[in-house]
Amino acid sequence: MSQRSLTDDREHYRCVGIGIGPANLSLASLLYEQTDVPNRFFEKQRDFRWHDGQLLPNTTLQVSMLKDLVSLSDPTNRFSFLSYLHAHGRVYHYLNAQFDAVPRSEFRNYLEWVSSTNENLVFGEEVRSIEFDGVFLLRTGNRTVTADNVVIGVGRQPYVPPMAEPLLGPTQFHISEFADKAVGLAGRRVWVIGGGQSGAEAFLDLICRPRNELPRRVGWISRRRNYFPLDDSPFTNDYYMPDYSEYFSSLPGPARDAINSAHVLSSDGISEATLREIYQRIYLHHFVEDATDLVALYPNRDVLRVTGDPGAGWDITFTHNDHPGVQEHAEADVIVWATGFHTADMQFLAPIADRLERDRDEYKIDSDFAVCWDGPADRNIFLQNGARRQRGLADSNLSLVAWRSKRIADRLRGVRSDDPHDSFLEWTAKVPDTRNVDR
Repeated sequence: MSQRSLTDDREHYRCVGIGIGPANLSLASLLYEQTDVPNRFFEKQRDFRWHDGQLLPNTTLQVSMLKDLVSLSDPTNRFSFLSYLHAHGRVYHYLNAQFDAVPRSEFRNYLEWVSSTNENLVFGEEVRSIEFDGVFLLRTGNRTVTADNVVIGVGRQPYVPPMAEPLLGPTQFHISEFADKAVGLAGRRVWVIGGGQSGAEAFLDLICRPRNELPRRVGWISRRRNYFPLDDSPFTNDYYMPDYSEYFSSLPGPARDAINSAHVLSSDGISEATLREIYQRIYLHHFVEDATDLVALYPNRDVLRVTGDPGAGWDITFTHNDHPGVQEHAEADVIVWATGFHTADMQFLAPIADRLERDRDEYKIDSDFAVCWDGPADRNIFLQNGARRQRGLADSNLSLVAWRSKRIADRLRGVRSDDPHDSFLEWTAKVPDTRNVDR
């Protein structure tokens, strides 16, 4: 449902969302039955996608099934993961399966089900620019709509080092294309660069292929000193609670940077089950199947350059971080860059970009995730998944998606819900009260 502008016949909404990934899908789900907040969400892709190129067999989420789009903020919401299981007649089967973690393909199907059920979502229509004249004017390829508020959830896009960008193609590609491009690799030399969960899953997939599809050599390079596990312990998970997010945002910038660096393994470590399966598979190759030359593991290395061509193959030059003067080489036919993601381009903000405050390479946000700007207080641009430096590692993680969306939804509705999520840990220093101390 939309509201008509007083000045013209354009569609007018209380809230317009740009991008339909988990973040904005969460907000759209929380707003679905809120008739006081007419809304519309636009996505340039023609259909829903979520890491489709990385949906390898047997991969799982690294978070609880309760950390879906809505449950931690609105357990009764019709778009919960449990509602999805119920709607498809598989609740008992899911329980009987006793999964240690949600299969990633199942969670992807859940997200797609939500996107297909909410009629306020529009696919195949890209927002190309945002202007402001009392209200926000959003121009797509098909129309212009106006909105009191905008919520940006364009997510993150694949990152490869600048040196690799000109070389990308069928034999060098980002992990996001792995499912489509990592085919026909029997007898070839394949190297994975990147020591996080994505790199581990690609490496495991390659060494688990049937004998007639197995590469001749599979190498794995990581900057980290070892292939470290995800820190999923109870107190570490307090970093992914609302209380800590609020504390983190109050710290000075250098302190926030140091914390993100020190605790990156709480977000980007490798699941222990994945590491165990990799080690067991290497054991079998090495000692049982006599494939002693199949695997090459190179942690604590930094790739310096890649030379060669798709026909003759590639030469990877890298250095050991403890011996920076020593250069090592590896020959490859195929290179998989498991080098992560970075904030997606937001060129559509160009018409008003000079009115938005920055915090180094991020837009500066307030406590409700609204970008700080020089416009009216009741007209806001909210930012999802774009403030890792200001909000911590949880900003791009599923853990706080429902809570952040609830915070934004409350601001849109002019209310503030109870937020009973206090940590067991006292994160903030307690300043002594000296007002009644005898002098």
